[in-house]
Amino acid sequence: MKVVSSSEMARIEKGYDERAFMENAGKGIAARTEDFVTARDLDKVVTLFVGKGNNGGDAFAAGVMLIKKGFLVTAFYFYPLEECSSLCKLQHQRFKDAGGVIITDKFPEVETGVILDGLVGTGFHGKAEGILLDAIKRANRSKIPIIAIDIPSALEIHATLTIYLGLPKIEFFIGDGWNHVGKLIGVDFGLPSEAIDQACPVAELINEKEIKQYIPEIKRDQHKYQRGYVVAVAGSSSMSGAALLSSFATLRSGAGIVRLFHFDDITVDHPEIIHEKVSKDRIFEETKRAKALFIGPGLGRTPEAKEIIVSLLEHVTLPCVIDADALFFLPGKLPPHAILTPHHGEMEKLLAGKYANDLIFLEAAQEFVEKRNVTVVLKGAPTFILHPGKVPLIIPRGDPGMATAGSGDVLTGVIAAFLAQGATPYVAASLGVYIHGIAGEFAAEEKTSHCVVASDIIDYLPKVLKLITEATAEVPSTNL
Repeated sequence: MKVVSSSEMARIEKGYDERAFMENAGKGIAARTEDFVTARDLDKVVTLFVGKGNNGGDAFAAGVMLIKKGFLVTAFYFYPLEECSSLCKLQHQRFKDAGGVIITDKFPEVETGVILDGLVGTGFHGKAEGILLDAIKRANRSKIPIIAIDIPSALEIHATLTIYLGLPKIEFFIGDGWNHVGKLIGVDFGLPSEAIDQACPVAELINEKEIKQYIPEIKRDQHKYQRGYVVAVAGSSSMSGAALLSSFATLRSGAGIVRLFHFDDITVDHPEIIHEKVSKDRIFEETKRAKALFIGPGLGRTPEAKEIIVSLLEHVTLPCVIDADALFFLPGKLPPHAILTPHHGEMEKLLAGKYANDLIFLEAAQEFVEKRNVTVVLKGAPTFILHPGKVPLIIPRGDPGMATAGSGDVLTGVIAAFLAQGATPYVAASLGVYIHGIAGEFAAEEKTSHCVVASDIIDYLPKVLKLITEATAEVPSTNL
């Protein structure tokens, strides 16, 4: 699915019947709101927080439909009517005619049902102040769910659910947007397919229904080397955990064999992991028959680590995942089919600059990918996959509990496993991030976001792969 900027969405909507769009949007918003209320067994009470623009018109239109569905609907509206957009005025009257209650002089406490946020939409720029700021603060102070229409107002409303109209907006996924949108679900308001086809996306959302076809096939007569042999260069005495997490995650994700080369003496508590001390000659010998390499987790940034990292990356031609400490010593030439896995801070160092906002930062990262001919997994919430010749792919899976030491090391191993099983860098990166994210969701569901540790993510990899590969199973949706 295309992800567009707010301005691009406005561009492709021009020239069509705006009133029909708004009334279609109102029907869709009302249906999604009813689904939400029913699923949570809430009172059929909706309080509209309404602004003076078309976002407010959408709220009034949804209010009309909700009244018809038997909801008690009240609107908080505090702007002079003459300041309303023409469509908002029209929907305001329709709402009154339908029996909707409009409060214009005070903010009563909202204690039941849901709040439907229609204060300002994607066309709003600047900082919330005055009446708008007061309304946002009151909504956020309430103890009931907030459903945002198209985008949380001024990206300051803390929405439980955002019902986006048409196409998802890039603002959901950059800056502080991900902290405010809650769950995402879309509404088709009647925008013709030719308009969507003409839209220029800033990014794309992963199509979860297509994931299964990219999972590597397992044949009955495979041996371990055919399943995928991964050479790992990771770990030192003070950071052995990173190497063990990434190596075991590789095995858990389907690779047939992992050979770990590490600095110093470390204790390897998984008997399945073959391991030996770093030796450049031995590493080059093993990479001749391996299918993939990962390098960096827990290696440290010593002169010895730098020397082995640079030497390998300059001469090895295996598909590889470059993570953690290895990101700090990238040579001018990188192996073909390389995947880099920086978080935002590490990516800024690679770009050697600071950027005014996340959209400009994302553009700079894409330029880096094109110039270096690599795939970048830009780790975060959500994670972006950047690849030459493609718009960024957004994978909105995962849980806040995954912000824990070792989580990125696990991801490195998962991606390396898919590389070794024959996936292209773009597919391996996308599969790895997606599966890793859902495993983190399952771990948090059992242990809470407060208590997840990296090894919990590994524990849930089998469950995720089973759900994806079984014909009758289905991965839980990020929507309702």
